[in-house]
Amino acid sequence: MMMSQPRSFAGTRGKLLRDLPLAKYTTWRCGGRADVAFLPADRDDLAAFVTQLPPGMPLTVIGLGSNILVRDGGVRGAVVLMHAPGGVLAIADGLLYTEAGVAAPKLARFAALHDCSEAEFLAGVPGTIGGALAMNAGCYGGETWTYVARVEVLQRDGVFAVRAPSDYAIGYRSVRRADGGACDGVFTAAWFGFPRGDSALARNRIREFLARRIATQPLNLPNAGSVFRNPENDHAARLIEACGLKGYAIGGAQVSTKHANFIVNPEGRAKASDIESLIEHVRRVVAEGTGVTLEIEVRIIGEAAA
Repeated sequence: MMMSQPRSFAGTRGKLLRDLPLAKYTTWRCGGRADVAFLPADRDDLAAFVTQLPPGMPLTVIGLGSNILVRDGGVRGAVVLMHAPGGVLAIADGLLYTEAGVAAPKLARFAALHDCSEAEFLAGVPGTIGGALAMNAGCYGGETWTYVARVEVLQRDGVFAVRAPSDYAIGYRSVRRADGGACDGVFTAAWFGFPRGDSALARNRIREFLARRIATQPLNLPNAGSVFRNPENDHAARLIEACGLKGYAIGGAQVSTKHANFIVNPEGRAKASDIESLIEHVRRVVAEGTGVTLEIEVRIIGEAAA
């Protein structure tokens, strides 16, 4: 535990946990501990927590725990666990409003039920809306920020700010400030402008997308989603498979035999170091065999084990 960490957080209503093992909060089911973790009761509770953190203390946000690898040495500072199954979803001024802790598939279903179209791709995003905003998540031809009208961000001083897409530089699986700097603050909500559409058609497309995911992805095994970004005009999975890496394993981690851009933890015994070593091995072999250097899509956080 960091010695500068507050012993208590006055006025907070959420769940405060110290020295928390993060493995059960990540979809890879591995990783070290958080010095302190907080599950906020709501957005105001999150603000009360954040304002009491010492200046300079690292703050990490985890949603559903997909697209993230927590190293075995754990995460210093504070971790906020942002998944909110009961998070607010609403229609406001013709826009769909959602809190950041809402799971992306839940927004897809909500949009379909309210006669919106083109939100169906979110059914294939295995994370929260906050995570989707942070990385411009997408699949099946759709990307999150294509439909963002505005976002709400909690700043470190506890102030909520509403920002426009023009305040950000949006790219493929990339979101930065308009000036090129790293995003500041925590995404807490967003307003989406989806076009009007046929509710029944949207629900059918969601079912089709989910069936496709089940058929092509190793959803029955611990994984974190796609590990590498797709190179321009190509697919990471094709390159990995072409290099004969399907099924290749290091320790308890394995390149999926079902989809080569997934790394799985089939027996639940992989260490984060196994997964990270396998990621680097795949990158090296693909670069040597094809000349393409794959970019990592998953976020790797924390410290290596001592």
